[in-house]
Amino acid sequence: MNWTTYVSYFFGGIFLTNAIPHIVSGMTGRAFQSPFAKPAGEGLSSSTVNVIWGFFNLIVAYLLIFHVGTFNLYSTPDVFAMGLGCFLIALFTVDMHELLLHFRRYGVHPYYEGFFGRIAGHGAIHVS
Repeated sequence: MNWTTYVSYFFGGIFLTNAIPHIVSGMTGRAFQSPFAKPAGEGLSSSTVNVIWGFFNLIVAYLLIFHVGTFNLYSTPDVFAMGLGCFLIALFTVDMHELLLHFRRYGVHPYYEGFFGRIAGHGAIHVS
């Protein structure tokens, strides 16, 4: 299989995983961040916007996974490529959330302390 197919499955996994928090927040009626929030990166979008954004992510994931190549759920390389996308975006999201909480809590500028919360003794996630 062509390597671009695996790249498509990888990004399909990213979009699939990104859909989950938006749809869940929207269905529970809670505001949540989306690309349409104001101010960007800090504001919250309505539950309706999040449901729409979540389903858009699902559609993109579906197109990337099932309409590029022939995705086979029983093929280890296919599932690994998609699963790696799911895993890495989930890990990145958790780590960035912890990092932002740390910066808000201690008033530290992110560019001075490094990436992924490598700040000893302040409750941030440590990645070695």
